[in-house]
Amino acid sequence: MTPPASRPAARAPVQQAALLAGLVFLVIGVLGFIPGITTDYGSLEFASHESGAELFGLFQVSILHNLVHLAYGLAGLMLAATAAGASSYLLVGGAVYLVLWVYGLSVGHDSDANFVPLNSADDWLHFALGIVMIGLALALGRRAARTDAR
Repeated sequence: MTPPASRPAARAPVQQAALLAGLVFLVIGVLGFIPGITTDYGSLEFASHESGAELFGLFQVSILHNLVHLAYGLAGLMLAATAAGASSYLLVGGAVYLVLWVYGLSVGHDSDANFVPLNSADDWLHFALGIVMIGLALALGRRAARTDAR
């Protein structure tokens, strides 16, 4: 008699959130390289405030900006393997986005320091992402810790 097939352990909600965030960042990173979805694609720079390309005609992007989204996405997929990793991804990732928000508000959009590049739409999206990611880490990470403690 063969033993019953073991079912993979269900993912904790914090892992599901990190997995979803990782997938979204991957998709956004890829979309940043698609002409039409990224307007003014011909003016896409590697890293410069002079990159005129905009994802969805709204968010200023560059090759570096898109690569960062892809890296964030891959990190989310990898760290979603464990509840602790997922929680750390959301918490640290959210903190990085809040720092990026402050950075975006602090540097002039036409400044050489704006190498990512960022515009006002990026700034406020980074603020929202930071708050949401940290909120998910705190709310869902606690739930995962309580479940593990049982």
